[in-house]
Amino acid sequence: MPRFSPDQLLEIVLRYPVVPVFFHADAAYAKQIVEVCYAGGLRVFEFTNRGANAFEVFTELVAHVQAHFPGMVLGIGTVYTAEDAERFIEAGADFVVQPCLTEEVADVCRRRGTPWLPGAMTVSEVYQATRLGAAVVKIFPGNVLGPGFIKSLRGPMPTVPLMVTGGVESTEDSLREWFDAGVNVVGMGSQLFKNADDAEALQQLIARLLAFTHAALSS
Repeated sequence: MPRFSPDQLLEIVLRYPVVPVFFHADAAYAKQIVEVCYAGGLRVFEFTNRGANAFEVFTELVAHVQAHFPGMVLGIGTVYTAEDAERFIEAGADFVVQPCLTEEVADVCRRRGTPWLPGAMTVSEVYQATRLGAAVVKIFPGNVLGPGFIKSLRGPMPTVPLMVTGGVESTEDSLREWFDAGVNVVGMGSQLFKNADDAEALQQLIARLLAFTHAALSS
């Protein structure tokens, strides 16, 4: 039984609309990053399946988060196959993110009741994602598509929950551009973690970006 339904996940990501996208092969370091993100105010975290030991690190992260930060929603990203979706959900993934859209992963998530966030870069793919039950549609790669694509998409699809990943910089100007274009959530990877070894600076950056986002969305 998942900790969060697709509707609950949507509610949480709309409340905390900056999602870290992160991988590191060292579990202790990954735990530290999750802790800093939590201290900065974030409550949704995507760990990516991008290394040979990603599953082992993720399993440690799940136990750590559930023991110390039960309010943190921890998902797995870069999932392509049904087999990977099954094993990460079994390990405790609260949601599954794809860089693309595959029906086999959609089927697993639907059957397991786990929120599914597929990647899309065309209007047809966004529509297909909504038909297959996406909790949120990930627009990727954002740096290729640009805010103009979001603005155009919002004409025929004004209510689809959208998260953009790729091309989101850790600045107020970048966040303003994407949110003004019509996204609901931003995913941030390397741009957010450029100075990750300075925990205090990272925490302050996260808190500042989150505060700006809340102010921009409420205005």
